Amino acid sequence: MATAPQPQLPLFYKDLLPLNSRDHGDWKVNSFADASFLESTHAIPLTVDEFVDAQRNYPIVFTAGDNPLPIALMGLNEGVNTYMDAEGKLEAGVYVPAYIRRYPFILAKLNKDSDDMSLCFDPQAGVLGKSDEGQALFADDKPTEYTEGVLEFCRRFEESGQRTKAFVEELKKLDILMDGEIAITRNDMPDTPFVYRGFQMVDENKLRELSAEQVETLNKNGMGMLIHAQLFSMNLMRMLFERQSAQGKVPTQNAGTPAVPNGSV
Repeated sequence: MATAPQPQLPLFYKDLLPLNSRDHGDWKVNSFADASFLESTHAIPLTVDEFVDAQRNYPIVFTAGDNPLPIALMGLNEGVNTYMDAEGKLEAGVYVPAYIRRYPFILAKLNKDSDDMSLCFDPQAGVLGKSDEGQALFADDKPTEYTEGVLEFCRRFEESGQRTKAFVEELKKLDILMDGEIAITRNDMPDTPFVYRGFQMVDENKLRELSAEQVETLNKNGMGMLIHAQLFSMNLMRMLFERQSAQGKVPTQNAGTPAVPNGSV
């Protein structure tokens, strides 16, 4: 079976294979028994189409660097996911980002010289294979309704990704992104704040300085709502810290020394 090009695999994916009826005609896919594949992931890629839903549960920030992308924070430190229970399952009732729901499938280019993308999967996910149970992937050498649905979901995800890139490019043009820094203190340690850096966020001051024409344009094209969703979500940083603290997952720090946790956002 041919392996898709993978110079750098995306988050979660350990390998990629193109799905085809020749090699996988009698394969089926089963549901994940748990969500252990994301239990050590504190930040999940997010698309702009998810901002309104995601901001109810997670702080939304942008990655650092020249090519920022939005992420939903499930923890404030690398390796910490506060939304996982002891059985490796995601907390019920919270929004599940599309990036998680897409796994183990993905659209990927098989030929670096072509823009064509093929439906691929991670064979190490452990949910696809020859089995008596599960959803059939092919019938009479043709994709089943389930597989067509997966393909359509992945297509919509890619389209949403393009809208997300366009959104971020517009934020950069307006110059309203700033390096973020959040200082949080615990009641039992009021003089030793935990300081989190290494991310970007919308600069409220620069947002207020935009011209009336720029603000009107943002409101008309829907970007204004997305920007405010990101800003509102920052109110959850304290909540996320408290979740992490209650679970005993906040790094220790020396008294009197602000904490800049290793591998934070």
